[in-house]
Amino acid sequence: MLTRVMPQGDEGAAQVARADGYAAFVRAADAAYPRPIPNVLEFNAPVHENWNIVHTGMLVPECHQIYVCADNCLRGVVLTAAEMGMSDRFSGVVLEERDLLCDNLESVTIEGVSDVIRRLPYRPRAVMIFLVCLHHSMGCDVRYVYRELERRFPDIFFMRCWMDPIMQKTGITPEQKERKAMLDALQELPMDKRLLGIVSDDLRLPDDSDIVRLVRRAGWRVLQLHDVGSFDEYLSLGASALLLTRSFFGAWGLEKTADRLGRRWLYLPPALLYDSIDEGLVILADALGCPAPGTADLRTSCDVALGALAEELSGTPVAIDYVAINRPLELARLLLGRGINVRRVYVDAVSGEERDTLEWLRACAPDLELWSTIHPTLRQESRDGGDSWLAVGPKAAWFCGTTHFVNVIETDGMWGYSAILGLVRLMREAWAERKDTRGLVPRKGLGMPCCCQVPSVSRAAGGACA
Repeated sequence: MLTRVMPQGDEGAAQVARADGYAAFVRAADAAYPRPIPNVLEFNAPVHENWNIVHTGMLVPECHQIYVCADNCLRGVVLTAAEMGMSDRFSGVVLEERDLLCDNLESVTIEGVSDVIRRLPYRPRAVMIFLVCLHHSMGCDVRYVYRELERRFPDIFFMRCWMDPIMQKTGITPEQKERKAMLDALQELPMDKRLLGIVSDDLRLPDDSDIVRLVRRAGWRVLQLHDVGSFDEYLSLGASALLLTRSFFGAWGLEKTADRLGRRWLYLPPALLYDSIDEGLVILADALGCPAPGTADLRTSCDVALGALAEELSGTPVAIDYVAINRPLELARLLLGRGINVRRVYVDAVSGEERDTLEWLRACAPDLELWSTIHPTLRQESRDGGDSWLAVGPKAAWFCGTTHFVNVIETDGMWGYSAILGLVRLMREAWAERKDTRGLVPRKGLGMPCCCQVPSVSRAAGGACA
């Protein structure tokens, strides 16, 4: 018998049920933590600019990805690789019912992966193997699988990844597991006492960021995952005296890797409130062994820029989404405090890092609307707000129906005061110019090559983009 799905625990506890179910948004004053809107059936909007496990894995050079799953699960990741024009670095082993009835999952996985590797026209230095939910439910002996593959192919490093969405909302997520698997390849090398390694981030940290400026002022060098061109260069990250990530998904694996290598590590999320930025700079300066920088001038520059933005927008309603900004509630608080008319934040769950910010919004911006991006009623929600809105992020743009939007993901890789100044600049540009929202937001993996976006990538390599 089917049972109506209701809020779990305190999720959406402040919501009042309507005749047609729960609303897709809630006032900040009434928002529950951690999920302002309760989990029900989910709607998937046609906005795909955020990265997935295929995009992230492609950052490792000389690495091949192999997914071992049923063909219905394989479809999405196959299309992602094709859209990137990187099908030559991607393979699949299709599991069928007869494989489970007439064989065992261990041998099917081992023989399938072995066959793929032997057929490749090149020899990869590393292979990411993505096992799936079926390997959990069938009790597959994963250790035996990898032990046998390592015996057969001793020259290849196998990264133990998962594509198991059943774990997406409980326990360690596939994104966290993948980033740890990428770091498992790093081995302890002679330490370079002046080298900072930046790992596990999707987007490259700009050279003018507050972090890079402080690191160079301290006399250190920076090596980012995005700057390595070979697997050997990737392995050289193991010489870093200090490892750093800005990604929540990367912190779990980085902690374990740093412990294994005997290295120090930092997690510096892209905060957007002045005091939080200063706290991060103090932590970094202490790790580098140098004085923390003064930030009074940077604060003044941000205040001036935000004031000019408020004057230019002159009451224009603003919507923010979690795809564009790692800490969307912090950006809402920052802008509201400078007189900018933030009306909506599209966020499905509030992270623990933003719990205090949610409390501030409850008290100081009670009428701010927190919108779900996956609620089923959004299928029929009006998207006729039009160009009266300025959106920060592709999902906010799509839901509001505006062509004035900041087209970034993950704070565009920026951090600190430079991130605030960069976002202000992008918001001013977005308000002055229109974009093709319907043409842009369905494309996967903003910032990665895609044959939909890059004319030089052949359609033959990624025909699925058409």
